Amino acid sequence: MFIAHPSKLLAAEFRARYDRFIAELILDGEVIEAHCVNPGRMEGLVRPGSRAWVSRAPDGSKRKLRYTLELLEIGNRLIGVNTNKPNQLAEQLLRGKVIPGFRRFRSLRREVPYGDNSRIDFLLEQGKQLHYLEVKNCHLVYPDGGAYFPDSVSTRAAKHLVELMAMIEEGARASVLFTVQRSDVRFVCPSDLHDPAFAHVARAAADAGVRFLAAYFEPCLDGFRFLGMRPVRMNSYDLAPLQAYRAERLPYSGWIRRGRRKAP
Repeated sequence: MFIAHPSKLLAAEFRARYDRFIAELILDGEVIEAHCVNPGRMEGLVRPGSRAWVSRAPDGSKRKLRYTLELLEIGNRLIGVNTNKPNQLAEQLLRGKVIPGFRRFRSLRREVPYGDNSRIDFLLEQGKQLHYLEVKNCHLVYPDGGAYFPDSVSTRAAKHLVELMAMIEEGARASVLFTVQRSDVRFVCPSDLHDPAFAHVARAAADAGVRFLAAYFEPCLDGFRFLGMRPVRMNSYDLAPLQAYRAERLPYSGWIRRGRRKAP
């Protein structure tokens, strides 16, 4: 399956990331600011001088920032960094009926309110049973081939898992789909290094019946190529190698606050 970008991407040079959601780039010889749709630290990806690709807002749009950062090239590999994309990709996979356990459903709804002031990404009706599906973006991959989520503390992500467990207690089904926007992943893991609280809740959720899946894609300049599924490993693991990987990438992570050097 191939999912095309809605508009042509423009080549640029990445310069810096400011205030978490602003990317400074050089486009056609001019310095521009683009929307960086990514709440995480983008560990290892914030590299000045890297090639980048942005999309442009449609003519007539009232957006203040006319561009959105979509892809970065790190080590000759394209990586998707727009965290709005996973839901769009996941919906195409669901409608294409290529995800195991989601090939049959009577209805599909998006952003349905549930839990404690939350919205589920997708709510499917499968026979007489509801199936809650939460989608998570993942683009941190270490040399062991593991994609680790999250790349920084995410109390919101842990809250979603607690709410999914509550749905199971009510008789529904619940799943989490990690969407990996890069092609060099072998497996996905909850990150004990970056957010041990989330990892603990993830294992409890798995024990309670929440299913964890992972789909991975090859980002291309004209779209995303679906490459298939990868296993999600819920077992504990040695943190020492990951700490070394993380130390190498920390200088290329986070963002600059206006008037400060680095985010805390």
